[in-house]
Parts: sequence; C-alpha cells; structure tokens
Amino acid sequence: MRLVGDSKTSLPTILRNRPHRKRRKQLGTPTNLRIFIGAFGCALFLCCLALPTDIRLAAMVICTVTFGGFLFSLFLAKWVLMQDEGTEDMRVVSDAIRMGADGFLRTQYGTIIQLTLLCVLLLFVIYLFRQVPEHSPVGSLSLACTTAISFFMGAICSGTAGFVGMWVSVRSNVRVASAASKDYHLAVSIALRAGAFSAILVVSMCLLGIFILFASVSFILEIPVYRIPMLLVGYGFGASFVALFAQLGGGIYTKAADVGADIIGKVETSIPEDDPRNPAVIADLVGDNVGDCAGRGSDLFESIAAEIISAMIIGGVLMEQAQVGAGYLLFPLSVHAMDLLVSSFGIISVQRADNCSSMISILSRLSAYFHSDFSAEHGENFENGNSQTSENNPFALLMKGYRISTMISAILLVFLCRCLLYHEGAPYAWWHFCLCAFIGLGTGYIFIAITHYYTDCGHNPVVYIAKSSVTGAGTNVIAGISVGLQSTLLPAVTITLAVLMSYRIGQASGLYDSNGEPVGGLFGTAVATMGMLSTAAYILSMDVFGPIADNAGGIVEMSASTSDVRNITDQLDAVGNTTKAITKGYAVGTAALASFLLFSAFLDEVMEYSGLPLEVVDIAVPEVFFAGFIGAALVFLFSGTTIRAVGSAAQDVVAEVRRQFTNFPGIMNGTQKPDYQACVSLVTKAALREMLIPGTITVLSPAFVGYLFKFVGTHEDDPLIGGKCVASFLMFSTATGLLLALFFNTGGGAFDNAKKLIERGFYGGKGSDTHKAAVTGDTLGDPFKDTAGPSLHVLIKLISTVALVLAPSFVKSGKA
Repeated sequence: MRLVGDSKTSLPTILRNRPHRKRRKQLGTPTNLRIFIGAFGCALFLCCLALPTDIRLAAMVICTVTFGGFLFSLFLAKWVLMQDEGTEDMRVVSDAIRMGADGFLRTQYGTIIQLTLLCVLLLFVIYLFRQVPEHSPVGSLSLACTTAISFFMGAICSGTAGFVGMWVSVRSNVRVASAASKDYHLAVSIALRAGAFSAILVVSMCLLGIFILFASVSFILEIPVYRIPMLLVGYGFGASFVALFAQLGGGIYTKAADVGADIIGKVETSIPEDDPRNPAVIADLVGDNVGDCAGRGSDLFESIAAEIISAMIIGGVLMEQAQVGAGYLLFPLSVHAMDLLVSSFGIISVQRADNCSSMISILSRLSAYFHSDFSAEHGENFENGNSQTSENNPFALLMKGYRISTMISAILLVFLCRCLLYHEGAPYAWWHFCLCAFIGLGTGYIFIAITHYYTDCGHNPVVYIAKSSVTGAGTNVIAGISVGLQSTLLPAVTITLAVLMSYRIGQASGLYDSNGEPVGGLFGTAVATMGMLSTAAYILSMDVFGPIADNAGGIVEMSASTSDVRNITDQLDAVGNTTKAITKGYAVGTAALASFLLFSAFLDEVMEYSGLPLEVVDIAVPEVFFAGFIGAALVFLFSGTTIRAVGSAAQDVVAEVRRQFTNFPGIMNGTQKPDYQACVSLVTKAALREMLIPGTITVLSPAFVGYLFKFVGTHEDDPLIGGKCVASFLMFSTATGLLLALFFNTGGGAFDNAKKLIERGFYGGKGSDTHKAAVTGDTLGDPFKDTAGPSLHVLIKLISTVALVLAPSFVKSGKA
C-alpha cells in the first residue's frame, strides 16, 4: 500500500518544513583546495628527501601513486556531485537523512575524541615510566612521544575515513534514486563511484599517514630504518581504537532502528518497507550511513594499517636477520599503492559495454571467461519480466570490475616482487614470495565466492531458508542458523591452507639467518596477506554500494515514485545486501591473516625487548591455558553485549512507534504527520550509551591478562609468563572470534536475502504469512550481520594491536 495523490500531500509535512539546499550547480575546484593540494604535494616531496638515499627513489614512486589516488578520489567526488539530484521530494528526504547522520556522527565522534585523548595520555605515561632495555635504540621519552603521536594520528585518520564514507553516501543516495528513474546503468555507476571515492581516499590516507610518520621518525631519530616500524605500532592501535567504537555505535544505531521499523511496519501494520508513515523510517535510513558506511570505512582503514605495519615489522626483522635489501621494508606500502591503480581501473571499467575503451573491453571479455552468470544459466528474471542478462545484472557488472582488478593486480605483483624482493644471496626468493602473493589473491577470490554462494538469492542456502519460511518463523530461524553454522567450514579451511602454504613457501625461499636457519616463512604469510588486500579499495567500493542503494530505495519509496523505479532500486538493494555480505566475509579473511601477522610481531617484540627466546607457547601451563579461555569467553561476552544492546534499543523504538500510532491515528491515512526526530534522538542516545561497555572491555582485556599473570602467576622464575599468557589469550580469542564472525555475517546475510527473495514474489510474496516469518528471521540476523559480526573483525585485530603496543610492559622488570 502506498500513499496516493499529489506529492506535496503524500510527503510528510515534517520533512517538507525542513530547510533544504538548492539544486547543486556544476562544480569547479575551489582555489583554497588547489592551494592545499599543492602544499600537500610539496610536503610529501620534502618527506621523501628526508629518507635515506637507498629507499628515496622507491618512496617517491609510492608517494606519487598515492597522491594520484588522492586526486582520483576528488575527481570521483566531483563526478558524483555533478549528477542530477532528482525531484524536490527526493531532495527533501535526502536532506533529512543527511541531517540525522551528521548529528549522530558529531555526537559520537565527540565521545570518541574524549576517549582517544585519555588513551593518548595513558600510553604516554606507560611508555615514559617503562624500563627500556640497554640495547634499545631510543630512550623512554622518545618512545613515549612517538607512540602517543602515532596513536593520535592513527585515530584521527581512522575517524576521518569513517566520516568520509558517511559524507559521500548521504549525498549520493538521492542521485542514485534520480538516476534509477532514467538510466539503470547510470544508477549502478553513481553508487559504485560514490563508494569508490570513499575507498580510494581511505587507502590513500592510510598510506600517506604511515609514510609521513615513517619519514618523520627517520629524520628526527638516528636509528636504522628496519627498526622504525616497531615505533609505529601506535598508529595501528589508534586506528583500531576508533574503528571499534565507530563500528559499535553505528552498528547498534542502524540495527536498532531497522529492527524496530520492520517489526512495526512489516509485521504489525503490513505497510511497505521505507513507507513514510512509519515514524522509524528516517532513523532506519540514517543507520545505513552511520553503520554500513562510516563504520566500515574505519574498519577497512584499520585493517590496512594493521597489516602494513605488522608486515613492515616482519620485513624489518628479515632485513636484520638475512641481510636483505630495504625493498622488503617498502613492499607493503608498494602493494597498497598498486591497489590504488588496479582498483581505479576496475572502477572505471564498470560502465556500458558501448562506452568502454578497447582495452577495457578486452579485459572484460577475458574476465567473463572465468565466470559464468548464474542468472543466465537458470533463467532468472526481473520482476517486470525482462531477461536479466549479464549486462543488466548489477552483481555481474560489479564482479566484472573486481575480476579486472584482480587480473591486473596479479600481473603487477610479479613486477613488484621482482623489483623489491630480489636478493643476490637468494636469487629465487622473489619468485617464492610471488607465489605467496598469488595464494593471498586467490584466497580473497575464494572467500568472495563462498560468501556469495551462501548469501545470494540465486543459490541453494538462501532458497532453503525462504522455503522454510512457508511453515512459520520457527523453521525459518532454524534453517538460517544452520546455514550460518555450516558456512564457517570452507572459509576456515581456506584460511588455514593459505597460512600453511604461504609459510612453507616462504621458508623454502632460500633466506637464512646467521645460524643457517630459514627465516622467510613469516614474511611469506605477510606477502599472502598483502596479496589478499591488493584489491581492498575495490572491495570497499562494493561495500559502500550497498547502503547507498538501500538509501536510494528508501528515497524512492518516500517520494512516491513509480513502481518501475522502485523495482530497479529493489534490485540494486538486493545486490547491495550480497556485496555487503561479501565484504564482511572478505574482512574476516583479511582479519585472520592480519591477526597472524600481529601475533607474530607480538612474539618478535617480546623477544626483542626481553632478549629471551619466545618461539613456543605451551598451553599445558595452567596460567597460559586459563588465559586462553579468558580470550575465548571475551568473544562471547562482547557479542552478547552488542546483540543485547540492539535488542534493548529496538524495544524502545517499537514502543515509541506504537505510541505515535495510538496517539495520532491519522498517521496511517496521511492526515497527521509522524515524529521522525523522536526515533532518531532515541536511537542516537541508546547507541552512544551502549557502545561504551563492550568497547572498554575490549581495550582493557589484553592489559588485564598480561599484568594479572605477570604479577600473580606462580611461575616467578619465568620473566615471560605475562607475555606467554597474552599470546594464549590472543590465539584463543582470534580463533573463536573468526568463526563466530563468519557465522554472524553469513547467517545474517542469508536471512536478509531470503526475505528479499520472498519480496520478489516467491513463496507468497510481500504481506503473506511466509513473508512475516522471513521478517522474523531477518530481525534476528540484523544484529548478527551488522553489529556483532563486523565488530568482531575489529575486536580480534584491536586486542592484537593493544598487546603489540604494550608487549614490553608484560616482561618482568629486571629481566630485559
């Protein structure tokens, strides 16, 4: 059922009374921005000059590419903002979403900044008064200042990444809605390029932040370059710290509003999704931006930052042990600079076939050789009856760009390995590491394929859940949970094989230390991680595509557009659900590899500062075993706390909407206006309140375990007992967290798309008892896939980063 009549009466008055901006004119580049870009480029050039001569040329190339990525992101933003903003009704709804998202982020970031400043102070004090080993290249004050500044810079960049993701999404949603009424392909391009602006800028910021810190430390402190990465661990900690709270707050907000809106709208009153009569609809649309866009931007930023720094630490250790060149130190930065190039090429390739250049057309045909479109094989149709060919399938278009990026990445990885990892003492080492990179690249593709199988409407798991909805909500829930649990096996096997294979290949590379022991295994795993993240910018672009398409559908519904336009946005929304699920599965895979690197870097740092070997963690020691159980229990405590927070906030939303329907019965027939702001305010307060407890527990838990067993452990003769207990804590929590995150992400995505499949007319369609049963399953899966699951990605990397930052303090004094 849809409101009818003139759009000025069908659109709620409360929105129409809001001030809204005029239609945007053609954009030029402001003079101030040009000055800033020029000054920033000069600053980067000066940073390159401050580096040692043996790495200066490579650093300049990396900076040039990264700066080019920054400029390309500005081009994308300008292109997106030049598109038509649609009708007045569309712009009014978009403005309401933008104002709600801006208000929430301002409040949330105000709280996060206060916590960040407190953490900066604590880190400075801990490092300032910590005993420094005699062989340490820097003093306590220098170490404290470097760590605190790195933490603060990582936090600021991570917060900026989240804000950028939200900024572009709230301005592109209305443009996608407008394009959907004119040109289907244009709508896809706008949504993807808007996401690409955020993605390219996030990767560029991450690289530039690490590079500026690296160059500054190299210029100020006279220490060997291979020791510098150890001083930058605070950058990853700051990024993870902000990402956790951003993901938690945004996830609680978006799913509390979504669950509340679905229960009232689809189950109790049987009104369409995003119907303007639902008082929670604006809060729901705001949540898509602050959770899926802002939260995921910070999440991917900290993933890349943690992976780069941990890989640089391992590369630095390899430089010292095997006497290899500085290319091993710069390789992580180089791979992500390459990521900017290959992802940009893939993004540009997603357009009409008749608009593609000859090179893109050739690559498109080559990529199609490795992919068969499910829709074409099974004769799946649009709701309007037209055949969904590969050219008209949004997911096929997006995957075409991904495959193009992957193929170019594979070619360039060979070039980078040969240029940076060739060593005269081991002439075939570069080829071994190239194979490790291919393993990582293949692991990423396999993760995407597995997640697509379990969450796409055209495959058996989602169809099974939809069929189970015919017999009621209970069987729907049972089917969805079983699919989620089963979906953990293949990714776990894939990531295990990737780690084992890359480690063994790295060990066989021919690199040896002074004692003749092979030392290339860990770096092989690091290269595999970089290979998996070598198309991270394109993956993030696909992720942001989802909430933008979802918002566009809401704007179309609230502005009373025609059913044909809504059918197009529904198709984009369904694909967006799959791309979001794919990105979450991809994030779990990268988190697994990054956590292994962080764990290895933690052991290296404990050995570095203690001067004692720590190569084996014996869980037969009672304290070590008990610490591992604490780590596993932390994952369940954290997940339960976040899911409960969503449930509590959703209950408040349901109560508020019911109150409005009772007190203002004219809302349902369009004669009275709903109070959208009441729900927005309610969910904002709940999200900010509920994010503090799980976030604080996560940050403090590694320190609690390390200090507890350092001072209370019965092994007084073992100076490393604190470090060993933290290592066990990390192992158990990482394994448990990864499997639970896979269950949450995939199960929740399957629940959602089973509902979407029914809404497309199968098994009774919208409004049927089958649909209501599927909505129940979807409300269960919502906090799984958008709150607990994504937050676990950050948790397992954050606790590893916290442990890495505090590692020296876990060694008993006097033993260093």
